[in-house]
Amino acid sequence: MQIRKATLQDISALATLFDAYRVFYEKTSDYKSAVRFLTERIERNESEIFVAETETTQIVGFVQLYPLFSSTRMQRLWLLNDLFVLPEFRSKGISIALIEKSKALCLETNACGLQLETAKTNNIGNNLYPKTGFELDTEHHFYFWSAV
Repeated sequence: MQIRKATLQDISALATLFDAYRVFYEKTSDYKSAVRFLTERIERNESEIFVAETETTQIVGFVQLYPLFSSTRMQRLWLLNDLFVLPEFRSKGISIALIEKSKALCLETNACGLQLETAKTNNIGNNLYPKTGFELDTEHHFYFWSAV
């Protein structure tokens, strides 16, 4: 298994996984929009996307990170926004490898850390993240305002 940075040549396979990821979070499947969205992120250099690729060059997982900044720490911080591995490739350490690659990006960019959120019902993620060094923040409230 190889973890590497995604390129525009990966868009078709990556969009398939991204669409499945969105469906997991109860969004309507929209492959065409996934292609456009991911292409824009890569072309505009607005996120870092890493893919997990098998020896046969099949892309079976990905992680997408967005740059943020911490004013109090006066440093960059990364939002680990998306993490997905095809169901038939789970429990093989791929998610952990993608998280480790994310941690390496954090260190390479002199960032102060990684931040993520997941649904309370995401049992897989809620078991995985503490195992990879993430700590549950029980001291802060998370608020969201929606323009839609």
